[in-house]
Amino acid sequence: MSENWVSPTRWQRSKQHLAMFLDSEFIYRFWQSKITVVAFVWAVILLVAGLFSHWTAPYAIFDASSFDLMDSELPPAWMSGGESRFLLGSDVQGRDLLSLMLYGLNISLIVGLISVTLSLVLGTLLGVLSGYLGGLVDTLIMRFADAMLSIPTIMFSLLISGVARGLLPKDSQAMMAMPIIVLSITLTGWMQYARTIRSLTILEKNKEYVLASKISGGRNLHIMFRHILPNVLSPISVLATLHLGLAILTEATLSFLGVGMPPDQPSLGTLINEGNQYLFSGQWWVVLFPALILVTLSLSFNILGDWLRDVLNPKLR
Repeated sequence: MSENWVSPTRWQRSKQHLAMFLDSEFIYRFWQSKITVVAFVWAVILLVAGLFSHWTAPYAIFDASSFDLMDSELPPAWMSGGESRFLLGSDVQGRDLLSLMLYGLNISLIVGLISVTLSLVLGTLLGVLSGYLGGLVDTLIMRFADAMLSIPTIMFSLLISGVARGLLPKDSQAMMAMPIIVLSITLTGWMQYARTIRSLTILEKNKEYVLASKISGGRNLHIMFRHILPNVLSPISVLATLHLGLAILTEATLSFLGVGMPPDQPSLGTLINEGNQYLFSGQWWVVLFPALILVTLSLSFNILGDWLRDVLNPKLR
């Protein structure tokens, strides 16, 4: 070895890995799919605008001094009667609709991200346990998953929400609205992760590296979560991306039906529900713009999920 050879620093190694990633087939196929690029850019814009709504929103909607009833029911700025202060118009309380949408998007995204994360963790753990241990454990977990899949998501979410609200005192229901929705979506979303991870775990547990770990005295938990789990996580990104769009739609549906977020914590579904009450009086913008954001956000995640599924499927390469 040459005496002048110097081990690369962590920063240099990071630059090398980044350069390799940018030159990879994954990035090449990403740029080749124009609709995927558009969906990704739009999803990132909405994620940043929604998650940082306290900075991106023109007005603080929770501050009563920021809106005036005299500004109520104003149409979008480009229409007759509109004002430049309210780009997308205002609601019946005189609140800026764009600010309402960004704050609503914030709540919808937070509920979706937390729900998907919890569903992913729960489903992955149960899937690995079911696939590796087999027998009675596998039967119990999978039959419970089958039973859950036979119940419509919205119906079960309504049931969980109704039971939780019935058990909680009225003064704490608004405060617990978000945890209740997260619990509802989590309990209806873990099954797909569990079934997918179980199938992959069954394939992996008979491979040589697992058998070698067993022979060397490795414990079951060590084998499951140190050896098998890292090798079965590739489909998770696809499932999580698709599930995120579904979770946001589920939250919006529950809020639209009046069992989701309360009016003082508006999500996109709450805004659509409130705007729907005034739709026939001519305030179409209060319904249309939140609905467009909701649909395009969910569509973007679905497009990204479908693209990831195609890219990560070796049979389609």
